[in-house]
Amino acid sequence: MSRPLPLIFSLARASLGVHLRFSPSRFQHNPSFTFTSLSRCMAPAFDAQGGAPPPQAEPVQEQAAASQNNAHFSNYESKVTIVGSGNWGSVASKLIASNTLRLSSFHDEVRMWVYEEILPSGEKLTDVINSTNENVKYLPGIKLGKNVVADPDLENAVKDANMLVFVTPHQFMEGICRKLVGKINGDVQAISLIKGMEVKMEGPCMISSLISEQLGINCCVLMGANIANEIAVEKFSEATVGYRENREIAEKWVQLFSTSYFLVTAVQDVEGVELCGTLKNVVALAAGFVDGLEMGNNTKAAIMRIGLREMKAFSKLLFSSVKDTTFFESCGVADLITTCLGGRNRKVAEAFAKNGGKRSFDELEAEMLQGQKLQGVSTAREVYEVLGHRGWLELFPLFATVHEICIGRLPPSAIVEHSERKPRFELLDGSTQYC
Repeated sequence: MSRPLPLIFSLARASLGVHLRFSPSRFQHNPSFTFTSLSRCMAPAFDAQGGAPPPQAEPVQEQAAASQNNAHFSNYESKVTIVGSGNWGSVASKLIASNTLRLSSFHDEVRMWVYEEILPSGEKLTDVINSTNENVKYLPGIKLGKNVVADPDLENAVKDANMLVFVTPHQFMEGICRKLVGKINGDVQAISLIKGMEVKMEGPCMISSLISEQLGINCCVLMGANIANEIAVEKFSEATVGYRENREIAEKWVQLFSTSYFLVTAVQDVEGVELCGTLKNVVALAAGFVDGLEMGNNTKAAIMRIGLREMKAFSKLLFSSVKDTTFFESCGVADLITTCLGGRNRKVAEAFAKNGGKRSFDELEAEMLQGQKLQGVSTAREVYEVLGHRGWLELFPLFATVHEICIGRLPPSAIVEHSERKPRFELLDGSTQYC
């Protein structure tokens, strides 16, 4: 007798000893969270040991403080605001809204901050969402849930919320964080669904770290093989929550997002999960070039393998704490596969290659994505800046070639000619851990 997919995956997780308990009374919230770990945001990692040190037991005083904070957190319902309302943001609101109505530990209403737009009909997008319960521009035909309230005022949308879900194009996040400084309480928890990074003078900074540093709050991440339109129609999918230290908070995020068709697991590796979600968009561009040039499935598989190798190496060079096992989670190889087969970055890169690179990505994005934004092109540029600044260009031929194709320095056909070069990891101490 056949079993439904979620049951099959639940049995598989059980056989591997993976189990998440969803007891609301156990969820922990710790306003005294400190950010000593965030120094890793800027630090290149050449630690020959690799991997994160084993967790140490909390001192008795810290355990007592955490218990008090847990008791405080369990005394009231968690109120959720989603910062962002594009395609993926709207799907996230659908997932979350179904759970806040069902679970007593969450306030029913889910606020969704919407960047206000005027539709061709002359109506405001927020008014249409609130009257039809549908984001007619970015997720037409899908009901979000009657408890979703669209709000064009960012400060008002986050007011009173103690769980913030960030899901906007990564290039807008610094400005959003600036607007929120001083506008949220210190006991707020955040999660980022954003795939990208900020490159500053002092080095690369992940979006979760940007949120934590600017707003003074803990930030987990959620990434995975998540093509939004498929989840919107409730096709089975998975995702990975990455957390730093607090497993109980991670479990609450798992509870908020999990449905019968959306399976979420948690791993203690924020940087690894986030970098997988970020870097796979660069590889998807390469896959799109291959498709546009009709090079075939063997070539595409080779590009994906090389891309996964570079994703792992780049991640471990930046953060020694990144775990090898993370690349086998939904956020890793699964997300890479689905993005290279069906994501928007692959789609637009295919069109770019078919036109011989003569039409810009900006032009193709505007024509093909109906207001949605590509992440791969800007991420490729940011990764290239990091590689150039640190002298790593020879180590990452695929990443470097993708950017140079995007800016017209190389033709799309160079994706195979240049990516097949063997990276020279022998230039680094402890090079075997990056291969």
